[in-house]
Amino acid sequence: MSGKIVTCLWFAPGAARNAAEFYAATFPDSHVGPALYAPSDYPGGEQGDELTVEFTVLGQSFIGLNGRPPFPPNEAVSFQVMTDDQAETDRYWNAIVEQGGSESDCGWCRDCWGFSWQIVPRALMAAMKDPDRAAAKRVMDAMMTMRRIDIARIEAARAGHAAA
Repeated sequence: MSGKIVTCLWFAPGAARNAAEFYAATFPDSHVGPALYAPSDYPGGEQGDELTVEFTVLGQSFIGLNGRPPFPPNEAVSFQVMTDDQAETDRYWNAIVEQGGSESDCGWCRDCWGFSWQIVPRALMAAMKDPDRAAAKRVMDAMMTMRRIDIARIEAARAGHAAA
């Protein structure tokens, strides 16, 4: 890890590698790096236990900590992934939800380790920034009815057409 700041994600004991491998298989520009193993016994663990694993997701560096005790993540911190089209949006959303995750509203979902993700099409952000504030309001109203973002419905709302 060469950066000055790296985000450390706290996982339940033994889960960090599984998460890192899932993220690396799901997102481009991602990989699993080296692990750090305990050089001696410690409270709640033994010499040789995997303490941390380095990984990269979409070019961002992380360290997964096999923490004791497990502290559950919450929505106060989330990963926002910008997507270019519906296929990419669906691919990421489905991967997270189908791997034991759960859906939430407005493009949010949670992975099976409890981390929150926002899968956000760039088309949604462009529509929300539309200088025509009535169009932006229609987009916001449409988004509020969705779980996974449907770009066609966003574009229809922006144009003032009824949702298909």
